[in-house]
Amino acid sequence: MNIRRNVWELGNDWAPTILWYARAVAALRLKGLTDRTSWRFWAGMHGYHEGLWEFYRYKANNEEVPAEADFDRYWLQCQHGSWYFLPWHRGYLIGFEQLIRATIKGLGGPEDWTLPYWNYFKPGQNNLPPAFASPNWPDGNGTNPLFVEQRWGPDPRHPGRVFIPLQAVNLDALTISEFTGVASGGDPGFGGVDTGFEHNGDVHGDLEGQPHDQVHGLVGGEKEFPGNPRPLPGLMSAPQTAGLDPIFWLHHANIDRLWEVWRRTDPNNQDPEEASWRDGPASLGQHAFVVPRPDGTPWEFTPGEMSDFQELEYTYDDFTPAGAPAGGTAGMAAGPAGGPPPGGGGATGAGAMAQSKGSSRGSVELVGASQLPLPVTGSGAETSVDLDPTMGAKVAGKLAAGPAPGAKAEKVLLNLENVRGYSDATVLQVYVQFPAKSGTTAIERPVGSIGLFGVTKATEPEAGHVGNGLSYVLNITKAFSEAASSVDTDLTKIGVRLEPVAPVKASAEVKVGRISIVRQGE
Repeated sequence: MNIRRNVWELGNDWAPTILWYARAVAALRLKGLTDRTSWRFWAGMHGYHEGLWEFYRYKANNEEVPAEADFDRYWLQCQHGSWYFLPWHRGYLIGFEQLIRATIKGLGGPEDWTLPYWNYFKPGQNNLPPAFASPNWPDGNGTNPLFVEQRWGPDPRHPGRVFIPLQAVNLDALTISEFTGVASGGDPGFGGVDTGFEHNGDVHGDLEGQPHDQVHGLVGGEKEFPGNPRPLPGLMSAPQTAGLDPIFWLHHANIDRLWEVWRRTDPNNQDPEEASWRDGPASLGQHAFVVPRPDGTPWEFTPGEMSDFQELEYTYDDFTPAGAPAGGTAGMAAGPAGGPPPGGGGATGAGAMAQSKGSSRGSVELVGASQLPLPVTGSGAETSVDLDPTMGAKVAGKLAAGPAPGAKAEKVLLNLENVRGYSDATVLQVYVQFPAKSGTTAIERPVGSIGLFGVTKATEPEAGHVGNGLSYVLNITKAFSEAASSVDTDLTKIGVRLEPVAPVKASAEVKVGRISIVRQGE
């Protein structure tokens, strides 16, 4: 088994694994755009935007893109807002790892190179790994290919200082037992909603929505350029450019690791059993998942083939969610590859009770909704949502009673619907407020964050999409239950406050179409 290891724990900043990665990246960047084994060809498989690629000089104005057959077969494949998000990216990572390994072998390096991962949740490791933060190689030469200029980070006051603000990311997705969710305002599920081939879906699954989307925007950031009406995204901030950044692959290796962490957390945490997931979109007469092998020939794969580490011949050195503690045992929470930990285990937190494997179902009912769109500029925005008194009382009663034997626990969900705009780097921390009967704010609680990764693409109408923007679902069950248990709380209204990690430019035109509160349960 090839073992992918933590980039921060390889021995030093320029450990052999990183040094050989940099050498391979440099070699692949020398190849032409139409070469199936080039750096830019592989980035184009994830996404492509001619204007940004040319503006950032990743493509010359007169340079040809791949021929139509290769473009249609390989490019613009990344699955987002889809239950194929995790398996497609796993195959993409495997193909990339094989390409880098073959390139390193050709350069005279080790034949067993494996892709490291960046676990930004582990204490002290939320900064960008040093080898990616400097334009210099270890010898001081300023051509380090792991460094990219268009990586501006979360703080516009200090562009280029890249780190992950830990208050903006979490591992709440690991508490969701159902892989597949719903797109009707209920929980989208750990892995996403049931779709066919979907390059830019409107609703992201729980793991994709958090932390995947946030890390993309926080790393890439954005920058204003003279002559451009809006700030432009860093490479990592937009799906169309993310694959050009070498740190992309280490971020996705961690997301891939977290998929396996989820599978090992509880026996009920299972991948979908439906043939349409297992056999992929090709079984529906749609686009097959395919990447080039190191020799340029095609390798087709299905989601079902991505589930077993033994067959895929790789694993990770640690399956504890945020990383094993110093001096601890890597993988201490993990059982055999693909299986649960010894003795079972279980998800924790709101929404984890009385859940069973399979899809996130149960009725979804509207409790209340805002009436007007909410623009988000500067330091944020806030509004309130009127709740139907009867529905509010119904939810409070169900939460107080708890689930019936064998039933799923009641969930209260906050929906930020049809979010549009032109700032893929924006990350909004979300708070709910419950007023007291006296009219003051009795309770304010953080309920998570949303990252607008992909919002520009979702805002502009294109083939297969009408520009409805992106929609987000946050679980507010714990906060609602706390408010409902207080005799002083007014449950006819909920305040919602959005606080951006970095100020939102008015020119970005970020706007939430509607905010709704729903219940999901029996």
